[in-house]
Amino acid sequence: MLGKLDLADTDVAALVRRTAFGHAFPWISHPHTPLQDQWFFRERLFKRCELWGGFDLAEMTGIIAFRADWIDQLYVLPHAQRRGIGTKLLQIAQCSYPRLHLRTFQRNARARRFYERRGFVFVRETDGAENEEKEPDALYLWTRNQADGVVTA
Repeated sequence: MLGKLDLADTDVAALVRRTAFGHAFPWISHPHTPLQDQWFFRERLFKRCELWGGFDLAEMTGIIAFRADWIDQLYVLPHAQRRGIGTKLLQIAQCSYPRLHLRTFQRNARARRFYERRGFVFVRETDGAENEEKEPDALYLWTRNQADGVVTA
């Protein structure tokens, strides 16, 4: 099940992101405390992005934060991956905007395959100077025209 998140959901969404991030990137130490993560979700992401969650019964298992032209966050808890939650969350953003960019770490081969299989096209790699972790990343672009307009929610 999917649902648009409200302010009361942001602390749980921050925990989903922190847990999934830590699992996917054990070599990167968290640059912020859990309280700072919660503040960021409440005061920054919630105010500038649409936030949606994927739920398994009552448990939030995935989150997406997106705005015009950008996907800022997409994370699914490790035990809930490969069940279609990430795809469904991504489709909400794709139905909302005709063009989306995102960045993922270059070393995150699994995420890169995930996005490429869903119509995102690699644009360029960077040295990571623009992200907090200073981890080299890859920029991707999706446009509805590239995907022949086929997007289902």
